[in-house]
Amino acid sequence: MDRIETQASGGCQCGAVRYHVSAVLDTSHICHCRMCQKAAGNFFIALIGVPRDAIRWTRGHPAWFGSSDKAARGFCRNCGTPLAYDYHESKHINLTTGSFDDPSRFAPKYQFGLEARLPWFEVLAIPAEGTTEETMAAHVGAIRASNHQHPDHDTEAWPEG
Repeated sequence: MDRIETQASGGCQCGAVRYHVSAVLDTSHICHCRMCQKAAGNFFIALIGVPRDAIRWTRGHPAWFGSSDKAARGFCRNCGTPLAYDYHESKHINLTTGSFDDPSRFAPKYQFGLEARLPWFEVLAIPAEGTTEETMAAHVGAIRASNHQHPDHDTEAWPEG
């Protein structure tokens, strides 16, 4: 695993928990295992390794659920956003790729937990419907005007104002 020096921030949906990393590992991946499916409430979870000495919680701290005797899952106790997977014996922690302010920087390189991968992810060819603005045009304005989601950048305080 190569250590990649970088600067990146992220956090939960409501902004109660924020973090900053100064390095990541070249381990960006998705995991299809059943435990990860349940933790994400989704078909798989996207994770990237971060050396323990390279993460700093800049606002709040995650709550933890011991998903096994060997590992814990970190999440925001306020909004429920999945934030981390911590295999206790590892020298790194895995953060959820989607919780980074710019998740596009960390494209997955590997897939794990294939025993639980759903068959339609072997080859995914689903027609594209369009952007949210196109498919939900009548609702986008009201959603945007009442958005409580933390922005994709650090803030001095949250909520602002």
